[in-house]
Amino acid sequence: MRSRRRRFESFAGTVVVVTGAGSGIGRATARRFAGLGARLHLADIDAEALVRVREEIVAAGGTAQDHVVDSSDPTAVEGLAERVFATDGAVDVLHNNAGVGHAASTEHTTVEDWQRVIGVNLLGVAYGVQAFAPRMLRQGRGAAIVNTASGLGLIPAASMAPYTASKFGVVGMTEALNAELSPCGIHLSAICPGIIDTEITGTATMGGEMAASQDAAVAFYRRYGASPDAVAESVVEAVRKRKLIQPVPTSHVVPGWLVHRLSARAFQPLARGLVKLIARGGR
Repeated sequence: MRSRRRRFESFAGTVVVVTGAGSGIGRATARRFAGLGARLHLADIDAEALVRVREEIVAAGGTAQDHVVDSSDPTAVEGLAERVFATDGAVDVLHNNAGVGHAASTEHTTVEDWQRVIGVNLLGVAYGVQAFAPRMLRQGRGAAIVNTASGLGLIPAASMAPYTASKFGVVGMTEALNAELSPCGIHLSAICPGIIDTEITGTATMGGEMAASQDAAVAFYRRYGASPDAVAESVVEAVRKRKLIQPVPTSHVVPGWLVHRLSARAFQPLARGLVKLIARGGR
């Protein structure tokens, strides 16, 4: 065994890397770890958003560096890992969080849509693991990797096939990698958020009827969505308690997950109804 399994009793002095840190769940997670005393490395494709988050953390007495990175570019992610390890020599927690949204019927979905969603949501996670995990194995102490999946990584939704596929892939990847790496000291967790009030709905690519309903979907998430801070707390809990799959909030995700586990066929009407409910703004 190259490194020992590790229990995180405290995050003071740890090194934490968060992708997609410029907004939403990534911003909340970065701020939470900084508040617990970690040194943050923030990555995002949006340079201005990164600066704002870094300044927030520093103003609150924390330590953070920002890195402009496209998570769908494996060379860029490898460069991020090189810079972080050159600076701090080790990484205790990696949160692969960068993601994009997409909703459209199949006839309004393009090959480019598939490539973009899979490239960021699934391959971006894979590139993060490939860049950081081998270095973590050599650093001489245990570590944790948290991958942001979705409630739609546990249950399907009609008119969201690329997004659902990417998030199911993140959950499966996390389980497979944890089986491989946890005996070597790297524990992996998949965070599966339900309805969260973030910017992703407003910035998501939507096509066909879904495009006409984007404002209603944004309103639905704003009205019923949980705070990104709740997800950030679940990320910390997943690391501390070595959770494998962490739904959040449980009331959003677990009931549907249980129905789907009992019968995938029985869940099909719910998969169709979910998107219709969101498109109507919850009415």
